[in-house]
Amino acid sequence: MGLIAVRPGEVAAVVTSLEMLERPRPRPLPESPLRLVRWVQPAPDKYRTLFERVGAPWLWFSRLVMADDRLTAIIHDANVEIYAVSDPRGIEIGLLELDFRAANTCELSFFGLVPELTGQGHGRWLMAQALVRAWRKDVSRVWVHTCTLDHPKALGFYRASGFVPYARSVETFADPRLSGHLPRDAAPHVPLLDPASRR
Repeated sequence: MGLIAVRPGEVAAVVTSLEMLERPRPRPLPESPLRLVRWVQPAPDKYRTLFERVGAPWLWFSRLVMADDRLTAIIHDANVEIYAVSDPRGIEIGLLELDFRAANTCELSFFGLVPELTGQGHGRWLMAQALVRAWRKDVSRVWVHTCTLDHPKALGFYRASGFVPYARSVETFADPRLSGHLPRDAAPHVPLLDPASRR
C-alpha cells in the first residue's frame, strides 16, 4: 500500500459510479414547494450560472471550462433534458440533467440543490422526480457518479435511493480555483494548494 502524489495545483477525488437496473416500484411522490422547470436549449451563460450556483461548493467545474460550442452541442441535444429547480418565488436553486444519448441508458449527469436546502427533504423530492423522468423512456439502466468532493452524505443518499455501486476510480484535475473558473473560497472543505504561494 502506498500513497500516490498529486501534482501541484491539482485536486484528486475518488469517484464511485452507481447504477439502477430495474425500474423502482411506484411510490407517491414526496410533496415539496419546489418545482421543476424544463429548459429547452438554454443559453450557455444561463446554464453555467445555475451550474456554478449549485456546484461551486463541490468543485463542479467541467461545464465552466468547456468551450461554448461543445457545451451547446450537449445542452441543446434532443436526448439531453435539463431542468431548473425553482423555489416558490421563482428563484432557481437546483439543477437536474438527464442524458439519454447512450442507447437504453439514462445518466443523471448533474443532480443538486444549493447547500442552504440540505437536510430539508428536498433531495428526496428531486430524486423522485428524476427517477420518474429517467425511467419514463425505454431504458434498462439509470446511472450516476459521485465523488469524495461531494457532500459527505451523497454516496449514502444514492444508495438509499436504490442505486448500487459498480465501479470506483481516481480522478485528478487542475484546481479550477487556481484558474479563476471558480472563486478561491469555493469548496472550503478541499484545501487550496497554490504552488505560487510556496515560491
